[in-house]
Amino acid sequence: MPSVNRVAILTAGGLAPCLSSAIGGLIERYTELYPKIEIICYVSGYKGLLLGDYILLTNVADCVKRGLVKEGEDPLKVAAEQLTKDRVDVLHTIGGDDTNTTAADLAAYLAENDYPLTVVGLPKTIDNDVYPIRQSLGAWTAAEEGAKFFENVVGEHNANPRMLIIHEVMGRNCGWLTAATAAKYRERLATLKWAEGLGLTQARKDVHAVFIPEMEVDIKAEAERLKKVMDEIDNVNIFISEGAGVDTIVKEMEAAGQAVPRDAFGHIKLDAVNPGKWFGDQFAKMLGAEKVMVQKSGYFARAAPANADDLRLIKSCTDLAVDCAIAGKPGVIGHDENDSNILKACEFPRIAGGKPFNIETAWFNEMLKNISQPKGKNIAQAGH
Repeated sequence: MPSVNRVAILTAGGLAPCLSSAIGGLIERYTELYPKIEIICYVSGYKGLLLGDYILLTNVADCVKRGLVKEGEDPLKVAAEQLTKDRVDVLHTIGGDDTNTTAADLAAYLAENDYPLTVVGLPKTIDNDVYPIRQSLGAWTAAEEGAKFFENVVGEHNANPRMLIIHEVMGRNCGWLTAATAAKYRERLATLKWAEGLGLTQARKDVHAVFIPEMEVDIKAEAERLKKVMDEIDNVNIFISEGAGVDTIVKEMEAAGQAVPRDAFGHIKLDAVNPGKWFGDQFAKMLGAEKVMVQKSGYFARAAPANADDLRLIKSCTDLAVDCAIAGKPGVIGHDENDSNILKACEFPRIAGGKPFNIETAWFNEMLKNISQPKGKNIAQAGH
């Protein structure tokens, strides 16, 4: 068993409360069991590591452009040397697929070059899209908070005749959060009482369609179905994933000669593509909507305190992360879908992002049935 004297924590994506809870869980567990171990935290994620200030490391050009390394330097080597200089024995990475796949690259480099350091990651992303992790930290909370967000937004359903409300939910390649948010919203909706004589009905506040990246949408057929809803109750509410329809939108932008901006990881910048507005424009004419409102719950949902379910998940993961760190066992902590959903350190070479939501999931199919939405063709990419 390797000797551990100093532990470093590296996060990415901002101090969202579920991420903060994960940091707190690690500190609490180390303090409880190993109070003599020193803990340091790198400022600004991988940027802080490269600069030694307590970034995709394989994207050399971006690291050079941002002044994180000099021309000709290998960011992985710079990071490894900085960790050695800082006398770090264990590095905990906390974040989504980019954070942990970069950690995987770093772990591989450390192993190949005989750096005596253990990397143990925690999957913190509300998208819930990390292979082979069943449930990432923060996703349950985000679904619940997104539901609360729409409970207020939907109050506008009768502010204008023939109102179309688009609720855009985070999820670049994975529709889990959109589907789970819609399901949680409908679960909460079912507990309310109604005054139908005053026009306050469950039907008007319900979810009428859910569009996610993994499921093909027949826009013409859906428009015909939703127009009947609009004609009957005078409003339509649609939940869409921010990654839904992106390929179609990008093709339209490129055909029009527009540049499609991308980030350092090569991802299309979704705020530039704006799927919610695109779907709103598409359906407004076909439904005869007099007003369209597009509301995005992402930053509201991810900024909420961890709920009880997430706190339990975080506690079990951080406890095991400390055990693995002390034992010198690297990997990303989570319930392994390829190993009977056992909570374990999943090997870094198996970690990848972009895990699609399984549209055959029973609760999702039940929801589609209850809102009378035909299930589209499964168009998810083959996964790991």
